[in-house]
Amino acid sequence: MRILTSQEFKEKMLDAVLNRGKTDLSSISSSVKKIITDVRENGDEALLLYTEKFDNVRLTKSKLKVTKKEIEKSYEKLETEQINALKKAALNITRFHESQIRNAWSLETTKGVTVGQVTRPLSSVGVYTPRGEASYPSSVLMCAIPAKIVGIKKIIVCSPPRKNGYTNPALLVAADIAGVTEIYRVGGAQAIAAMAYGTETVPKVDKIIGPGNVFVTAAKLEVSKDVAIDIPAGPSEVLIIADETANASFVAADLLAQAEHDPRAWAILLTTSKDLALAVEKEVRKQWESLSRKETVKSSMQTGGLIVLIKNLEEAVDYANLIAPEHLQILTRTPRKVFDKIQSAGAVFLGQYSPVAFGDYSAGLNHVLPTGGYAKSYSGLSTRDFVKTINFLECSKKGYLSLERMTVTLAKLEGFNGHTRSVSIRGDKSEN
Repeated sequence: MRILTSQEFKEKMLDAVLNRGKTDLSSISSSVKKIITDVRENGDEALLLYTEKFDNVRLTKSKLKVTKKEIEKSYEKLETEQINALKKAALNITRFHESQIRNAWSLETTKGVTVGQVTRPLSSVGVYTPRGEASYPSSVLMCAIPAKIVGIKKIIVCSPPRKNGYTNPALLVAADIAGVTEIYRVGGAQAIAAMAYGTETVPKVDKIIGPGNVFVTAAKLEVSKDVAIDIPAGPSEVLIIADETANASFVAADLLAQAEHDPRAWAILLTTSKDLALAVEKEVRKQWESLSRKETVKSSMQTGGLIVLIKNLEEAVDYANLIAPEHLQILTRTPRKVFDKIQSAGAVFLGQYSPVAFGDYSAGLNHVLPTGGYAKSYSGLSTRDFVKTINFLECSKKGYLSLERMTVTLAKLEGFNGHTRSVSIRGDKSEN
């Protein structure tokens, strides 16, 4: 892990940090398109073929969909404490997302002219969950619970099978708790194609969400002209702003927590304290030795692990807003004052006792967040991602008369006499 001055950071690393979200998918584009076409044309047969090819698992059509019995038995394979933890996390996630819902509203812009909005849920959503180095039951909770809250009737999950041909029981329990209606043993670009276009077994959905590898990302982008998708997900990232009051062991642990996700993860500390910088660098090397994913962590910290010595907290804020990190931690004497100046971040964690891991699992925040600088213009997953907003207008006779002349004038200004007639004809036919 390197310690840099602010000037060195600007000259040597800032461009790389700012361009971290630009992934070149051109080398795999043709392969992904072929998979998508194959799934569209051959349905389940293509899914079975690619499952055997990429996952080394031979399934039959009847095994693509997880049965209710398997879901019920999955509870027996988890400890009571694990099940309770998933249920408690689900409760907090539910509370957080229920507060996001806005009811229908209306108002009178002019006497007799009522305008407003209503929201309607999507009919169906597909959640992709990778297998990778670990299963991600927490991601199922984060993706499915907001969809359930807004009233989506069909929530499906696609996840690659394990080597034994079955699905991770923790994922099944999480899906059941979250209200998922169907679960399928299929992964990769072929799963995205199945959810986008449907097969004999996997239904077509209105929107596809959830993280995955570059093949999944490329597939989502390819099908996005036919089905809605979420923001493409990149490697995990954390930016920590800390002053001399921060605990070095806490800071090191938080940096390593993100580094263990992916060898391409970014873990950056901005600090005003040289003593803290040195202490954190030492703690990082000490702590990573005991981590189960030590090699992933080391690889990540060697490329994306940085400590930057900054002049003051104002400079840290400027960097944070420029970088727009997925996770931003503020470990300073007065974190709220720093937070007030933050404009771009996926989620912000304030103070010494608010680790990102709480947001990842248990506090209720959604951990599906924009990476790669997308936080400059996008937000984390919320109930808003699962609904459509419909505007409506209702005019009384008095309201019509109040808008008639203004509308005719504007329609004539733009040269649309059909619009003019659609308004004036009502006045011609109205009763005096």
